Amino acid sequence: MKIIAIGRNYAAHAKELNNPLPTSPVIFMKPETAVLKDNKPFYIPDFSSDVHYELEVVIKINKEGKHIAEKFAANYYDEIGLGIDFTARDLQSALKEKGLPWELAKAFDNSAAVSHFIPKTSIADLTDLQFELKVNGETRQNGNTKNILFSFEKIIAFVSQYITLKKGDLIFTGTPEGVGQVHPGDKLQAWIGKEQFLNFDIK
Repeated sequence: MKIIAIGRNYAAHAKELNNPLPTSPVIFMKPETAVLKDNKPFYIPDFSSDVHYELEVVIKINKEGKHIAEKFAANYYDEIGLGIDFTARDLQSALKEKGLPWELAKAFDNSAAVSHFIPKTSIADLTDLQFELKVNGETRQNGNTKNILFSFEKIIAFVSQYITLKKGDLIFTGTPEGVGQVHPGDKLQAWIGKEQFLNFDIK
């Protein structure tokens, strides 16, 4: 299982980080060891003093595919959930300044909190999906998939031209604006509509 993540897929988030809007999906990856499941607490690593939360809709690949045409891409996922892409922002900035890859800032252990998944057929409209993150009871991110630059199908088609997708792979589809730092003692809770998907503590 691998995690493929899409950067800068919401224009307002790209703007808040002073990043240009991409003309094709921005891809990075996390290893299986990044997964944090079952609402277990997230422990801030000692190599960063500025870890940020980034709430994202996550889609789960249901069969192997490569060179997938966009018109068939919807057949390659049947479940969705939520995830948080934890990012060591201070480390990421230092790496970017040197023109180096982001992996140390993005792919560290437990940097991908993942919720349970539900059938995509239970969602009335995947292109108008409201999702929300609260930190200590205060709404910090309030996103909607109608604002993504690249649709789920475009992402699957694009990635599969380079990387074979396999059953169980997860795709983090991008975060809306409102990202921010986590601190010990914080509680993170996330919803799709009225259903809660994440509820865990920062240590």
